[in-house]
Amino acid sequence: MYSFSTSWNADRHTDGRHLMHEIRQLGFDHAELSHNTRISLIPGVLDAVAAGEIKISSLHNFCPLPIGADPAAPDTFKLSDPRPQYRALAVQHTKKTIELAARLHAPVVVLHLGTLGIKDYTRRLVKLADRGLRATPAFLRVCAAAHRALHRNASAAMRLVHESLKELLPHARAHGVRLAAENREALELLPTDDDLPSLFEVFPDLGYWHDTGHAQIKENLGLLHNAFQLELLRDRLVGLHIHDVQYPARDHCQPGTGTVDFAALKRVIPRRVIKVFEFSPRLTTEEVKAGIDYVASLFGNE
Repeated sequence: MYSFSTSWNADRHTDGRHLMHEIRQLGFDHAELSHNTRISLIPGVLDAVAAGEIKISSLHNFCPLPIGADPAAPDTFKLSDPRPQYRALAVQHTKKTIELAARLHAPVVVLHLGTLGIKDYTRRLVKLADRGLRATPAFLRVCAAAHRALHRNASAAMRLVHESLKELLPHARAHGVRLAAENREALELLPTDDDLPSLFEVFPDLGYWHDTGHAQIKENLGLLHNAFQLELLRDRLVGLHIHDVQYPARDHCQPGTGTVDFAALKRVIPRRVIKVFEFSPRLTTEEVKAGIDYVASLFGNE
C-alpha cells in the first residue's frame, strides 16, 4: 500500500478536507497524518474519511500537533524524559494520537521514542563529512566520543522508554492500533540502532518503522548500512517513510536525486507493508510526482 504524508502540504492548508483532496489529486487513496497536522485540520479530515474520499494509513506522533508546539516537532515531548511530569505529557499526547487513529480507522501510529540528552555529535559529524573529512582522525575522534556518550547514557534513557511503552501498548491494543518505533537519523536520538533488536524482544506487540532517509544519513556518515538495517528488522517491519538524502544529510528530498539506493531496499522489503512518501514542503508538485514515479518504477504499483 502506498500512502502520502501531510508533511508536504499540511502547513499551507486551513481546511482538512482540502488537504486530503490535494493528496487524492496526486493519485493516493491513503494519507498519513504527520506531526505537523494542526487540530484545526482534523474536522475536515474526519469529514473526508467519513465520506469515503480517502483512508488514513497511519498517524505520526504527535497528532494532532499539541497546542503551543510551534514549530511542529515530534520531539517536543519525549517518552524518555527523565522529568516525570514531562514524560507524562509525552504519554498523554501519544494516547491522544492513538485515540484519533482509532477514530480515523488508521491501523498504525509511528513513534519517536525520545532523546539521550547528550551533545549533538551527529551535527559535528555531518559538518566534517560535508567538508570531505569523513576519513580523518578528527571524524574518528568525534565518533569515539559519541559512542562513549551513548554507552554511558543509553541504558538509563531506554529504561524510561520502556516505562512509557508499558503504559502505551495496552492503550493501543484497546483501541485496535499498532505502535511502530521509527529508526532515527542522529546518534543522540532514540531508539539507538543497537537497542532496536532487544526492544522488539521485550515488546512483541511493537512494530518497526523504517525511515529510508534517517538510515541513509547514518550510512552517509559510515555508521550503518541502510539496506542491511532494513533486512535485519524486516520481520518486524510495519511501514516505511520514503524520501531521499542529498549528501550528507539533507533529507526529505525527491527520490532519485540523492544517495538512497532504492533498488537495494526493494530487494529486502516484504510485501504488504505501508509505504509512505514523506516529503519536504520545499518540493514542487512536479518534483513530488517525479519522485513518486521513480519509486513506483522500482517497487511496482502496489
